[in-house]
Order: sequence, then C-alpha cells, then structure tokens
Amino acid sequence: MNSDIQQFKSEFFKALAHPMRIRILELLSEGEKNVNEMQAILGSEGSAVSQQLAVLRAKNVVNSVKEGTSVIYSLRDPLIKDLLAVAKQIFDNHLVNAISLLEEIRSE
Repeated sequence: MNSDIQQFKSEFFKALAHPMRIRILELLSEGEKNVNEMQAILGSEGSAVSQQLAVLRAKNVVNSVKEGTSVIYSLRDPLIKDLLAVAKQIFDNHLVNAISLLEEIRSE
C-alpha cells in the first residue's frame, strides 16, 4: 500500500516538474480557462501551452471539457491550489534564510 502511495506521489510531482505547468496550474487556481486565455496570459505559443496541458491531462491533474470549439480546463482537485501556496511558503522560507545568511556574512 505504501509503495502505491509513493508511486502516485512520484508521478504527481513529475507532472508538476516544469515551470510552464506550474504557471498553468496557478492560472487554473484562479478559475477555469481555455487555451487561448492561458496563451494570452502566458505570452506563449498555443502549441507549447497545449503540450503542457496534455501532460497535465495525462497525469489526471486537470480536467478538460469541450464547449463548442473551445476546451475549458480546470483543476481536477482544488487542493492543488493549497499545494502551490505551500510550495511558495517553502520558497519564501528558503529566501528568508538565504537573506539572513547573506546579512550575517556581510556583518563579519
């Protein structure tokens, strides 16, 4: 059972292991979006956005629903928003520690 959970976590984090996929998830944390909306916000080509969305879909991280000629994407699990917030807090903690260390070095 533990190995199943570890395997799931490993695959889940692999799905997150790209800066554009993280940014896409941050956008979807704000609400549903289609590819054109994400492309405009990211300032990236549609093919690059679509490629990353395909990875997120394959790993069951996002949902997609076709509406007319558009595909609307959303987070599969709203807890992803919390995970991204925790990751930012961890980054902030590392940044605070680095700044403290730099200040300590400068004062010597």
